[in-house]
Amino acid sequence: MSSSRVQPDQLLERKAVISGIGQSAVGRRLGRSDLDLTVEAALVAIADAGLTRDDIDGLSTYPGMGMGPGGFAGPAGPDVQDALRLKLNWHDGGGEGAGQMRAVMAACLAVAAGLARHVLVYRTVTESSAQGKGGRQALGGMGMGGSGSGPPRMTGFMQWTIPFGAVSAVNWLAQVARRRMYEFGLTREQLAQIALNGRRNASLNPLAIFREPLTMEDYLAARMISTPLCLFDCDVPCDGSTALIVSHVDYAPDAPRSVAHVNAIGTALRGRPSWDQFDDMTTMAARDAAASMWERTDLTPADVDVAELYDGFSILTMVWLEELGFCGKGESGPFVEGGSRIALDGVLPLNTSGGQLSAGRLHGFGFLHEACLQLRGEAGDRQVPGGPEVAAVANGGGPIAGSMLLTRNPG
Repeated sequence: MSSSRVQPDQLLERKAVISGIGQSAVGRRLGRSDLDLTVEAALVAIADAGLTRDDIDGLSTYPGMGMGPGGFAGPAGPDVQDALRLKLNWHDGGGEGAGQMRAVMAACLAVAAGLARHVLVYRTVTESSAQGKGGRQALGGMGMGGSGSGPPRMTGFMQWTIPFGAVSAVNWLAQVARRRMYEFGLTREQLAQIALNGRRNASLNPLAIFREPLTMEDYLAARMISTPLCLFDCDVPCDGSTALIVSHVDYAPDAPRSVAHVNAIGTALRGRPSWDQFDDMTTMAARDAAASMWERTDLTPADVDVAELYDGFSILTMVWLEELGFCGKGESGPFVEGGSRIALDGVLPLNTSGGQLSAGRLHGFGFLHEACLQLRGEAGDRQVPGGPEVAAVANGGGPIAGSMLLTRNPG
């Protein structure tokens, strides 16, 4: 395992900035097509960057090509290119890589290499509409093979988990939460602080799905989904699209708004690429992504002013807090206890838009959008006081993880 610090002149990501951001309408069961939502978000982001469609010469998305269960993938890149009449020098899409942010990371490297100058990056979900009025599907397309009307034939790791009733990520990550309770004494009351903090912040976000108060009593009384994770530990399916414009850093002086500079990215996966066979079941790929990110910067966890950390399930945020070095190993429970440290006026404002537990599951890209708003000072009632200079963003869970440091000023 390499732990040597990368030299600054080798940091290609620092040649990239996020020059524009945009979101479509976000809501439950909007009944709009994924392409419609994507075009809306893309046009907002392009205008926000002070550009036109003729300026966009790159396109990147995650995961693309209809991958995953209904409503998960968003429109394919060629469909978006055609709808916006883009003339591209570079394009990319795919589901393998350092979490959902792989699309942004690829765009950063593309502009650094001179393959494109302004890349439109988007992530779109219509999972709420696809779900309909029922609950979430318990069994998706991951790891399934076969055809016909009979039971699907499982391949890959799911052939070993399905017979034991572990059919989805909530089951696999419940094992991480349970192990952390055993190893470190994590309590449900501590875990609840991720949901409670998110709901407090969502109450200040007019676009959040759930804004009504949430109490500890509400949390503890909620139905269990996969012990010890309850309903409020799980993110909220929604419809919406988030778009970003990744530009070469030399565009920053001409951009009409403050850009977010990419200081460092974290992409490593040094352990086993497995949900259930990682070498340390109290952590996940976040450990490696975070380590590789800090190897690429002189910044430290103490420099971070705001953290937007993935909360597909609340336990993921707890793991990210530790692996990014905001507290010691096994100390995330005491760190969040009472909620004051992670509040908007705390030492580490966390998931300031409400996160996916309350604002809606935009599959990680909502955190990038929020980090840019915070660095610009444009987050409204939920703006972190004092003018944040450094934001940490993390996406993913299990064997899928990536992280990024964004700064108001160049590195």
